[in-house]
Amino acid sequence: MAEQQPIRFGVVGSGWRAEFFVRVARLMPDRFRCVGVVTRTAERGAEVEAAWGVPTVRTVEELVAATGPTTDRPELVVVSVPWPVTPEVTTELVALGIPVLAETPPAPDADGLRELWAEVGSSGLVQVAEPSPSMPAHAARIAAVDAGIVGTPTQVQVSSTHLYHAVGLVRRLLRTGRGEVTVRATTFDAPLLEPRGRDGWTGETEARERWNILATLDFGGGRSALYDFSDNQWHNPLRTNRIVVRGSHGEIVDDAVTRWVDERTVLTSTFQRRVSGLEQNLDGFDLEHISLDGRVLYRNVYDGARLADDDIAVAALLAATGAWVRGDGPPPYPLADGCQDHLLGLAIEEASRTGAPVRTAREAWADA
Repeated sequence: MAEQQPIRFGVVGSGWRAEFFVRVARLMPDRFRCVGVVTRTAERGAEVEAAWGVPTVRTVEELVAATGPTTDRPELVVVSVPWPVTPEVTTELVALGIPVLAETPPAPDADGLRELWAEVGSSGLVQVAEPSPSMPAHAARIAAVDAGIVGTPTQVQVSSTHLYHAVGLVRRLLRTGRGEVTVRATTFDAPLLEPRGRDGWTGETEARERWNILATLDFGGGRSALYDFSDNQWHNPLRTNRIVVRGSHGEIVDDAVTRWVDERTVLTSTFQRRVSGLEQNLDGFDLEHISLDGRVLYRNVYDGARLADDDIAVAALLAATGAWVRGDGPPPYPLADGCQDHLLGLAIEEASRTGAPVRTAREAWADA
C-alpha cells in the first residue's frame, strides 16, 4: 500500500487564528504541509516567514500557481482573514477551482451569507472551519448521543463558547436540519473579575460590569437549546465550561452520563479521559482517549504531538477536509452548515439587543 502523502494546504491571512493551522503542520509534517501563506505586504510576509517557517506570497494567484516560493500547488486553501474579506477571498478561490476551508463565520452578516451562497453554494467546494464538534470532549459526547445512550436528544444547554460555535455544537448534538428557528434572548450586566485575557494574566483585582447573554432556541419537534455566554468566557478561568445534553432516556451533564437501563435500573457513569505524562509516566503529556464504561468513544489519532484540545480540533478539520478533497471521506462541515450556524448566532444577538423574539426563515441553503 502506498504511503499517504501529507495534505498540502495554503493559508490566506496571517492573523492569530491563521497560525493555528500552520502550527499543526509544523508539529506534524508527516500529516500536513503548509505550502505558503498569503500576506498583504512584503514586510508582514518577512515576519511570517521568520516566525512560522513557511514561504509567503502576496496574492491568491501566486499561492495556487505552484511556482515561485510556494513550489507546490495546495490541495485546499484555508481562508483566515477579517470577516468582510472572507466572502471575497472564498469566491476568488472557487473561481480558480480550489477547495476552501473558510474560517468562521463565512460572511459577516445575513445578507453576506445569502450573497456568498448565491455565488459559490452550488460549487460544492467550500467547507467551514467549525472546530467545536471536533473537540475531543465534545466528540465523545456526540459519540455517546449517536450511540443512543440517552435516547432521543431533545435539548442542549451550553455555556462554553460563543454564537456560531455554540450553535454548531447544538445542532450536531440535536441532529437538527437547517429549518426555521425561534430565538429569544436577554442580556444581563453583572460584576465579574477578569484575571486572564487572550494576552495572559491581566493583573485585575476588582470586578467590573460585564455582559452575559442568555438565549433559548426552539428548533421545533420538541428540540430546544439554552445558550449562556459571558464576556471573555473563552479565557476567564472564573467561568468554566458547562454542557448538558438531555434525551428521552437520560442526560449528559458535563462528564456525567445518567441513563435508563431497565424498568428498575438507572445508572450514572462518567467519561474517563486518559492522559499520559502524569507523575511517573514518562511518555510525555498527551491525550490518549476518552472512554465511558470501558468503551472508547474518542481516540486521539495525534497522540505524540502534544496538542491542546483546540489544536486537535484544527488538525481533525484539516485531515477531514483533506480526505474529502481526495475523495476519501464526506464533507466535514459544508458551507450550508456554516451559514446556518452564523444565521442563528446573528439571531441571538438581535434578540438580545431588541428583547423581541426572532424567527429565522428557511434559507436557500436549507436543503443543500
